[in-house]
Amino acid sequence: MRSFAPLWTDPALRLAAGMMLMWGAITCVMGPYVSVLAVREFGLGDAGYAVLMVVSTALSVAVAVGAGIRADQRNDRRGITRWAVGALLLALGLMTLLPGWVSFVAAHGLLMPVASLLFGQLFALARMAASTHPEAQRDAIMAAIRALFALPFVAVLPLWALAFAKGAALLTIYPVGLLMALPMTWLVLRHWPKDGQTRWQDAPSGLSFRAALAELAAPRVALRLVALGAVSCAATVSFAILSLILVPEIGRGPADVALYAGIVAGLEVPFMLMVPALARRMERTRLILLGTVVHCVSVAGLPWLAGTPWLWALMLPAGAGGAVLLTLPIAYLQDLMADRPATGSSL
Repeated sequence: MRSFAPLWTDPALRLAAGMMLMWGAITCVMGPYVSVLAVREFGLGDAGYAVLMVVSTALSVAVAVGAGIRADQRNDRRGITRWAVGALLLALGLMTLLPGWVSFVAAHGLLMPVASLLFGQLFALARMAASTHPEAQRDAIMAAIRALFALPFVAVLPLWALAFAKGAALLTIYPVGLLMALPMTWLVLRHWPKDGQTRWQDAPSGLSFRAALAELAAPRVALRLVALGAVSCAATVSFAILSLILVPEIGRGPADVALYAGIVAGLEVPFMLMVPALARRMERTRLILLGTVVHCVSVAGLPWLAGTPWLWALMLPAGAGGAVLLTLPIAYLQDLMADRPATGSSL
């Protein structure tokens, strides 16, 4: 629990922790169901959903890297975060007021990639705030921040399992998500640290956009980025396919999706808090490799065990491997780009 202590006493860490909880709640409300909404509710089909994922992912990467470079270049973190929460409100509001395939494509193909900037900005804020604490505490602080993202999955998804079991419509996730986004917007507008007035050193990088891109293209960074991107695919794929595998045809449904994802996230939390101690005993790259193998076992088992009671046995490797994949690659990239906190977080 000592890793959580600075989150209560440090205002910037408290803000990052609170907003990470809210972002986790919004993500777990929508994340597991986007694929089934695309394929079944709005008729995009498997191919259409695949195209949407490619477009949204490419846009997300471009926006994240561009915004990260700008934030480090001009020290404009507050402005970028405001754009992110604005896009989040617009996406959720559009799907709440005008649900349909056009709104769905606009929300998830264009607006949510911009909204996802918030995730990187929260990590950048937490890392910079953690830099004012003793070095021995920093890894534990960042692990606690990451665990707080997973924590809402434990509480929120079982509630959705009950709601869906009682017949709630899948589209209910959007108005609920919109209500959750409102306090996040207020926190950004009122309490996000003003650029240039922070307790930590945050000088602009002074690099041109071209020079910053060249820095990312250097083999030292690019090769590691490609490798860690491939590693992180395991977590992304499992999230994308879960609701397409646990379908009524095999006796499953949205309630099972919520329950499975919620329990996996619950298992991730204690494993995430253990990661800093494990990283002191094992080389970080080997730990990432081990986590990847363990998590891939759970993903590979999903199609084969989805319709059997053995499905629930996959939750342990999913939680253990996922905790590593969702914690260490972020820390690795932030350390790799230590002088560029926003760019490092955006990667």
